[in-house]
Amino acid sequence: MNSNMLFKMLAVEYVAMAGIAAHPQPQPPVILAVDIAQAVIYADDVAEPAKFAAVTGMTTGATPNNFFSVIWIADIIAVNGKPAKGTWTVRGNYLNRSPNAAPGAAIADSAGAFFFDWTADLQQPDGTPIGSLFAIGTGGAPKPPGAPSSFLQANMTVVGGTGAYLGARGQAGQGGNTVSPRVASITEDPSLRRVLGGGARRYLFHLLPMFRPDVLLTDKGPAIVHGADSSPVTSENPAHAGETLTVYASGLGPTRPGVDPGQPFPDSPANTVNSPLDVIVNGTPAEGRYANGYPGAIDRFQINFRVPEGIIAGSATLRLTSGFVPGREVNIAIQ
Repeated sequence: MNSNMLFKMLAVEYVAMAGIAAHPQPQPPVILAVDIAQAVIYADDVAEPAKFAAVTGMTTGATPNNFFSVIWIADIIAVNGKPAKGTWTVRGNYLNRSPNAAPGAAIADSAGAFFFDWTADLQQPDGTPIGSLFAIGTGGAPKPPGAPSSFLQANMTVVGGTGAYLGARGQAGQGGNTVSPRVASITEDPSLRRVLGGGARRYLFHLLPMFRPDVLLTDKGPAIVHGADSSPVTSENPAHAGETLTVYASGLGPTRPGVDPGQPFPDSPANTVNSPLDVIVNGTPAEGRYANGYPGAIDRFQINFRVPEGIIAGSATLRLTSGFVPGREVNIAIQ
């Protein structure tokens, strides 16, 4: 049986079911740790627009007691420890409030230092856009009840996303501070930010994604076949280290080129998965060789990968990660 015939059999069974019967248990929220560098806070400390971004040297921004506006700019350098690119921008107002207000601060029932909105535009290391995350809330504030222990502070609501994070919801906060962001005047030319330098931090997004990568299931187990003959990988027909396998999956997100929502992938051109994609076997990343939308199917993908060398014989775990969002583990037999 060739791979086309196998997938058509799978599609008949699983497109209608949408994986509900195959994966009945809900998945836990996902944490994306976004590391930023060269972070500069530009304080709105002058009233004349002609002076904005005009100074070519390093400046020091004014820090009034309360109410002034700021804009942050930083470079995204990693997500969940993996190299990434992108831009971190923040717009907000310094709103110093506290139940025990000092002179110049605002008396309030809860504490905070900033009222913010965050935008994280994520890219792959080669500059390919992945998607954006947007959050709004209070910075310099205690983390919300139920937040992960890795949150240090800030009470932000993730209000949505684009691309790989379309429809995402959740909460966000600060997760680490290597070097405090530099506070500059709005008169400083931001084109020199990387030359003049800035701070480094980690921000955490605790997400409920609208879609996640999942391996399709059959009555024989995960929809994974041998690359040589398209026969299913089973305990009676196990995979081998170094062998090329094909896995059929859903929930891998946008492709290049894209397709309209609800439309099947065309026969041509090939629709390559846009987000960074990992196939993890027993905790070891596998070499990916192909990851495309399956022609004629909706939200169904074919991934070809090479089983890592040195995998111990027996039952191995396999997990897909797309756009830094992990799917469920499945088990495959290794000889």
